[in-house]
Amino acid sequence: MEQPNGLHVLSPAELRQLIRQEDPRISTTTGLANGYQQANVVILPNDLAKDFEEFCRRNPAPLPLLYHSRSGETSCTPLARNADIRRDVSQYHVYEEGCLVKTVSSLQSYCSQSSAPGVASQQQAAPQGPWSDMVCFYLGCSFGFEGRLRKAGVPVRNVEQGTNISMYRTAVRCVPAGVFSCPLVVTMRPVPAAMLDAAVEVTHLNLLAHGAPVHIGDPALLGIHDLSTPDYGEPVQLLPGDVPVFWACGVTAIEAILCSKPHLAFSHSPGCMFLTDIPDSPPSSPHPPGQGSAGSPCTHHGAELIPLCFLISHNPLLFSLASQRAVAKIRQLETIIGEDPGQRGIRALFVQDELLRSCLALSHANSVAITTGFPTHHTQSPPDETDGPPGAIAMATMLLSLGKQVTMVTDRRALEMNRAIVDEAVRTGVLKTPIPIVTFEESGPDSALRFLCHHGDPNKPRYDHLVAIERTGRAADGNYYNMRGVNIKHLVDPIDDLFIAAKDIPGIITTGIGDGGNELGMGALRDKVRTMMPNGGLIACDVPADYAITAGVSNWGGYAVACGLYLLHTCPSHQRYRLRGVEHAGPQEQLHDWTANLPSVDKEESILSTLVRFGIRSGKTGHLAMEVDGLTFHPTHSDIITRLLEVTLGTTPNP
Repeated sequence: MEQPNGLHVLSPAELRQLIRQEDPRISTTTGLANGYQQANVVILPNDLAKDFEEFCRRNPAPLPLLYHSRSGETSCTPLARNADIRRDVSQYHVYEEGCLVKTVSSLQSYCSQSSAPGVASQQQAAPQGPWSDMVCFYLGCSFGFEGRLRKAGVPVRNVEQGTNISMYRTAVRCVPAGVFSCPLVVTMRPVPAAMLDAAVEVTHLNLLAHGAPVHIGDPALLGIHDLSTPDYGEPVQLLPGDVPVFWACGVTAIEAILCSKPHLAFSHSPGCMFLTDIPDSPPSSPHPPGQGSAGSPCTHHGAELIPLCFLISHNPLLFSLASQRAVAKIRQLETIIGEDPGQRGIRALFVQDELLRSCLALSHANSVAITTGFPTHHTQSPPDETDGPPGAIAMATMLLSLGKQVTMVTDRRALEMNRAIVDEAVRTGVLKTPIPIVTFEESGPDSALRFLCHHGDPNKPRYDHLVAIERTGRAADGNYYNMRGVNIKHLVDPIDDLFIAAKDIPGIITTGIGDGGNELGMGALRDKVRTMMPNGGLIACDVPADYAITAGVSNWGGYAVACGLYLLHTCPSHQRYRLRGVEHAGPQEQLHDWTANLPSVDKEESILSTLVRFGIRSGKTGHLAMEVDGLTFHPTHSDIITRLLEVTLGTTPNP
């Protein structure tokens, strides 16, 4: 509901005057001063001011700095005329040695001279007492975007329900600066799932009010275990169809006070904000006017940088964000790998954005297991084909570059060969560093669970993403078939069981990459495979993955995943979301390494040459030659790699 008695139509200046008069109608400022920024307020001793300013710079999402005062200054002319920060907040918290000692409606008692209301503005220049050593920091507040949310048709449940906003302490640590180090605090607003894109766009354009969300989905992923018991504020109820959406919150500054334990400090009481005269950040002018020590968040808001929201996991519920520019480029990659020069009919299996969603999920992953190996040449030794290992290694080296843990899962019969291939890939610079290679063998009903989870506990998974690329997939009859319909089950270990078990383990996402429909993970497309692919009724894989990436050649899918991960990790919108709005490391510091670990024509030619030396043959023809699926490396594969890199590195225009 709206604030009663017409308060919602009053200007910030009129509301500040009522607050000075301690009007009992104003308890919190949610729903007030629509169209204007509101501010969190933190007041610290002067000797901590530089550290706190740096703390704000390193953590721009929770602490968007609007202005900080000079020592003893009570006004904030760049933000509001005729303001007196000692009296213009309805409730203040007072801290001594990092402990909250009381809540008051005025801070005037901390000045040695007592000012009458009518003359306060004349005495703001030189107050005495403890106040003379204090510096005021004004930090953006998410109340400043609530008006624009409603204009966009997004319900603001806390206003509808007449409650303060819910605020939660998280398990995410802010980047420390000097004496300041504390957990991130977030606000939660329920948003209907169909309106997530609108909520993201509106708030992205208002960096001074914390910008876009830092998490959308299961609160447990932030370390929040019960939405009904917020650490600050009041519970806000989710309605059917709502998704919990979390924004960084300026109450993080209060946590910083509690952790740093200054001898004296003040803050607003959570939900009782300072009302500024600054409009709620139209995109063309995201900074407050005037002079002084104003903050400097990023101001580039081209339409192509506006984030889009994508569901990437149901259990736990998780959405991710990526800019329109990054999404468009990944869709270009998906189009390129969908070409079918071998005329296998793979276009019939295409599902848009499987590549994008898989890359988003992999970007959030910490530990990834990759499996490959299709022993199609059952009369040869080795029986494997050249499609699969190059794409697996391309994904592995990019994932390693991004700081992920990577494990390769292979058949027992191919273990030593794959170890030798990985060693050679490291020696020649194709693979960034060595990776462990393991096997999986069925030894009881809980074998897959024990393999995937520490001590077989589904709450403690070893991996959060499984990827199968050109990996033999189990058909409906329990056998494994090559494209000719030959049963090769005797050459295959039951790695499919891992994908089946993962469906019931919260936090493990699966991806399958294939080019014929008989590969592990293609079970989600089995109806199409059965009706549209040669021998489809027999060979179709029956085991699904969460994401099924189809490509003209499976290796191309692996290359595209590596490129897609690069695009996401160089996307400011995605990185900000992935890092929860705290800047642990800027992409520029790692950009050279990420670029160096993209697939390239030289590296992919080198790994294919290695496979040929090991006696591994082309899948379609059986040739022991520089080809994959009957297509020679030059010009076909080299051209695909070149075009993928052109899109990734920006040497071709967007569509």
